[in-house]
Amino acid sequence: MRRPIELGEYTSEAFNSLCARLGVVQSMGRVGSALDNAAAESFNSLIKVEYIHRHQFATRSEARLRIATWITDFYNPRRRHSAAAGLAPIEFERTIREARANHQQHGQAA
Repeated sequence: MRRPIELGEYTSEAFNSLCARLGVVQSMGRVGSALDNAAAESFNSLIKVEYIHRHQFATRSEARLRIATWITDFYNPRRRHSAAAGLAPIEFERTIREARANHQQHGQAA
């Protein structure tokens, strides 16, 4: 059984460094704020309505594989999101990376 991760672990220097190395931008609000979790809750609801409740799976392994395939083949590359300016997640992430790269180039040139 996995042990629960403490809030302090998410705010530790080691975790922050790992996120920076991987290009992950952390988002943490106040304790008890539902806003940080809104995107995850929306995704969980959507995947249940659009995929899981429409299919039957013989085993947990089959469910994991088919759900992961749905996410990588449909959700990330093609499904548009209102919270991402109408872009699919992969396209939205690409625009964010380009904007950060441009910002860093302009910041270094100054």
